[in-house]
Amino acid sequence: MRGTLLNTATVTAGSLIGLALGNHIPAHYKPAILGGLGLVTCLLSARMFFQSKNVLVVVGAIAIGSIIGLMLGLQEGLDSFALWAKNTVGGEGRFVEAVITPTLVFCVGPMTLLGCLQDALEKKIELLALKSTLDGIGAIFFAATLGVGVLVSAFILLVFQGLITLLAKPLQILAQDEAAMAEATAVGGAMLLGTGLLLLDIKRLPVAAFLPALVIAPVLSRFIARWEKKPL
Repeated sequence: MRGTLLNTATVTAGSLIGLALGNHIPAHYKPAILGGLGLVTCLLSARMFFQSKNVLVVVGAIAIGSIIGLMLGLQEGLDSFALWAKNTVGGEGRFVEAVITPTLVFCVGPMTLLGCLQDALEKKIELLALKSTLDGIGAIFFAATLGVGVLVSAFILLVFQGLITLLAKPLQILAQDEAAMAEATAVGGAMLLGTGLLLLDIKRLPVAAFLPALVIAPVLSRFIARWEKKPL
């Protein structure tokens, strides 16, 4: 858990720095900054998506994952938690978006799964240390433009990565398959595109409902690979 604790600390520190800087940024500058973040997020999502070797795996994973996510009420649960946090701390403005958007950006990348597994199984935190640095920088910009809700995303990140760390052994077999991880990365890219569209105020998609697809994608990839190897 050392890597996850470090990641949580850097996001928290970045958020506090961003909140301090945000007080000095004119309000009419912030939409342009958010737009820039949205564009970068979309470009990053494209880079991740094109790692897929079989787009049908991504399509199937998102279709199945979204059904599971909707049945579990993942998006509604995250929205409700964000609203509860807003009412508890007295948040204003785009508080709910400030919770959800950075949470998805920080949690869906390939370094999340691989870093947590490395931390749990090998007691190494190099990958999560790199992720922590990137997330901390991102938290500065998110907090400066979206506000105090970004601090709440640090708590969600702690819980999410903590769960992955606890489930390290059953997830290890998926992480060791490069082809399977490429499909999981592509799914993460598709989810990041949804986050980018939200930052650009184009469309709000239930991105959190797609989270099960991150696990379904590598499972589907391995299943198809084994099926293709079977003699007819």
